[in-house]
Amino acid sequence: MAPTFADLLDRARALADGGGRAVLGIAGSPGAGKTTLAETLVRELNGPGDPWVAHVPMDGFHLADAELERLGRRDRKGAPDTFDAAGYAALLRRLREEPGEGTVYAPGFERVLEQPIAGAVPVEPTARLVVTEGNYLLLGTGAWALVRPQLDEVWFCELEERERLRRLIARHERFGKTHEEAVAWVMRSDQRNAELVAATRDRADLVVPAATALPS
Repeated sequence: MAPTFADLLDRARALADGGGRAVLGIAGSPGAGKTTLAETLVRELNGPGDPWVAHVPMDGFHLADAELERLGRRDRKGAPDTFDAAGYAALLRRLREEPGEGTVYAPGFERVLEQPIAGAVPVEPTARLVVTEGNYLLLGTGAWALVRPQLDEVWFCELEERERLRRLIARHERFGKTHEEAVAWVMRSDQRNAELVAATRDRADLVVPAATALPS
């Protein structure tokens, strides 16, 4: 039976009950609803008062377009080798091992510019749970293999394929692409990435249907 949103809140709270700082990963294919789930979890868990949950997206570790041009990989932006996976793993390790060492700054990602922004996401020492989300948290190749050991649990966010594609195309249109450009990019690049991500589903601790896991 699919978990309810209340089940997810209880499970996330339990991760932070062991002392220290816990890190929860949310994986899934492009457009599956990872960011929506992560943001909703963080908002509901924090509630009024002092926030104790932080949100650190993987997208801040995109390589800049200038570097992708140098590497000849601009047309495959979003593929596993177009991120600083080792840097992402190092940040997760720092968040786990140094929870009381002051504010840790993570990079963010500006979707209008489609560029990473350094030092955009503060994680305060009071944060007992960090929620991080991205496509490749369960990938076991290259530097991505360093990521999973830094995560207490990984949930796989899943959405019906036709709806996932519709949302993904709409997102590209929202940030400046024509419909034709959006469809071409999704089918040339995003869909190849999605197939790679889907193959990691069985490594997740929990599969969360995106359509049913949010509060009503």
